[in-house]
Amino acid sequence: MRPRTWVLVLVAVFALLQLANVTGRDTPDSKNYLSYALSLRGEGKREAAAVTIAYACAGEASIAARRQSVDVLRFDGPDPGRRVTAECREREWRAVDARLEAGQTGGHTVPFMPERFMRIFEARPGYPVFLLPFITLFGVTWGVWLAGVAVTAAGGVLVFLILRTRRAPTSACLTGQALYYVLPCGTTAMRPMTEGLLLALTLAAVWGCALALDDEVRAGAWLVGGSLAALFTVKHSQALFLGLCLAGAGALIAVRRRRRGRPPGRGVVVVAVAGGFGVLGTLVLARLLHYPSESESLQDLLTHHFDRPDRTQVWPEFLRLQGNFWVEWLRRQLWEPLFVAALAAGAWGVARGRRRAFGVFVLGAACTGVLTQAGHPDIGIWGDRLIVLAWLLPVLGVPLLLEPVLRGRAALPAQEGADRAHSLR
Repeated sequence: MRPRTWVLVLVAVFALLQLANVTGRDTPDSKNYLSYALSLRGEGKREAAAVTIAYACAGEASIAARRQSVDVLRFDGPDPGRRVTAECREREWRAVDARLEAGQTGGHTVPFMPERFMRIFEARPGYPVFLLPFITLFGVTWGVWLAGVAVTAAGGVLVFLILRTRRAPTSACLTGQALYYVLPCGTTAMRPMTEGLLLALTLAAVWGCALALDDEVRAGAWLVGGSLAALFTVKHSQALFLGLCLAGAGALIAVRRRRRGRPPGRGVVVVAVAGGFGVLGTLVLARLLHYPSESESLQDLLTHHFDRPDRTQVWPEFLRLQGNFWVEWLRRQLWEPLFVAALAAGAWGVARGRRRAFGVFVLGAACTGVLTQAGHPDIGIWGDRLIVLAWLLPVLGVPLLLEPVLRGRAALPAQEGADRAHSLR
């Protein structure tokens, strides 16, 4: 089959596997994004709250039923679905009604949480806009699921295109696409959260870097710039981190080449400049649009979503928590070193051969996951969605590390055919 056919086969297999979990993927933040999307469709606060609460409680009931079915003490008990749904609805409506009656009616999101916390999600219209056509055409349950499948499938295809641009064999490109689906990238991207779009847009920017290094500078520049602009609407901190890392990676490559008496290369300079403009644009627009500041984000973290009084010494406390977090993170990594081993293999793969400039940009993109985790040192989700962008390093690097093996196996049938033809002659 042609490579494009194999790409579609992998997408189809991935989509079929996701039918095992149509519901139950949502997190508490998913309610905020879904209610935002419903408000863009014209729903009022109570109408959006009713649909969102019904979706969230159905997922909670589904998870409760699954857990009980495998509980060795309660597996033969009555289905808890109705009870869990009723409790969930009562809890959510009590909180929403109280805030609506108190006058918290502004913005696009339903007030599931205090107003200061909801301002964070008001600054992220990108994912609700992406979600809107899916829930309008297919309903909430299937629309949310299809949106996850679409954005995750797109991420895998982008991995294939990036590796193809770097002249990797088809087998390596397909391996990268498959790794994207089976590693935590695919699991996290399927959740009704921003991470799926963050991963896809970050990969689009990396593809732009690959194109720029391949002398398609204009296309690469447009792709990097467009990805950073779109990331600003999805989660502006990711646009800031990615722009900063790409600019730093480009500067590092340029300095290294200058020291060796080589020109930095037009593609490298263009990507670095695009990243720098992305950082500047993000900072300026965030201030003009009055987005929550860094100190407000730290208060959210240290007060458990503003449930407690504001901290007076937010930065010293944050830095102390930061140190504690990374010590514990490293301890857990040494206990189960799969993630660290995958990162090392990915770094080795992207640094091999003549692709070192590309490898530096990939390392920069992966570092945005570490920066995101550093901004939210919550050990409860240390290895999950916050650091998920770091998994792009093994997704892109491991196929390149295996390239000699994959290229040899791909060439084997052709060699056998040539030997057979020679023996017939």
